[in-house]
Amino acid sequence: MDGTEKHFSEEKFWGKLKKAGTKAGHSVVYTALLLYYVLQKPDVPKKAKMVIIGALGYFILPTDLVPDFAVGVGFTDDLGALGVALFQVAMYIDDEVKAKAKAKVREWFGDDVDTSEVDEKL
Repeated sequence: MDGTEKHFSEEKFWGKLKKAGTKAGHSVVYTALLLYYVLQKPDVPKKAKMVIIGALGYFILPTDLVPDFAVGVGFTDDLGALGVALFQVAMYIDDEVKAKAKAKVREWFGDDVDTSEVDEKL
């Protein structure tokens, strides 16, 4: 994920999520939101924030390892990068972060969203 942090900005992050959210799927969106909300916490160390920014930068990157438009596999590399970052910063994910991420996912996709697959990994 070297160099991907330069691609991260809040504007690009929200734009990518809104544009690709349905195609990317609930797990990708929920994972990205968890990382985003951890990034907002002032008590998270700079090193952890750099990991998050790198992963979110990769997610935003328009040309990544597997193009997002590739049907069926386009977001697998994004989920991989987000998942690695999530694992590295999991200790900073608290109930407040989860609640914010779940609320946003439900706002976009409805109440039927199941986040247990990601939650079980935390």
